[in-house]
Amino acid sequence: MTKVIIEDAIPHRGPMLLVDEVVEQTEDQIICRKTFTPEEYFFQGHYPDYPLVPGVILCEATMQAGAILLSKFVTEGGGVPVATRLNDVKFKKMVRPGDLIEMTVKLNERMADAFFMTGKVTVGGKLAMRFDFACTVAQMEES
Repeated sequence: MTKVIIEDAIPHRGPMLLVDEVVEQTEDQIICRKTFTPEEYFFQGHYPDYPLVPGVILCEATMQAGAILLSKFVTEGGGVPVATRLNDVKFKKMVRPGDLIEMTVKLNERMADAFFMTGKVTVGGKLAMRFDFACTVAQMEES
């Protein structure tokens, strides 16, 4: 899936667009990739002498993959996916500049406009992070 198709699926844009490609997608699962370049804005301060991808960025990237998975539901109602809960977040491996992460998100359950998912991030086939999360579809308000 190209960047244009990703941008059509979710409202995120650079520098906060954290999905480079969709590798595989089914009805209830998606696999995406992101390569973190040394120029990423957050490496300037996290940490200058030992740059690490912040855990919140790993969560956000994975939730964006989930948003792409849910885009077929979101476009039906014209809203945007918003996170409502993160549970059991576990960080297992540091992610550094130059690392390619693979994000796998599985849709476990849907209840009306609430979606319950499990996400995991791997680097070189090793688990870097996993968590359960939920989101809902919020209607976009005119500003």
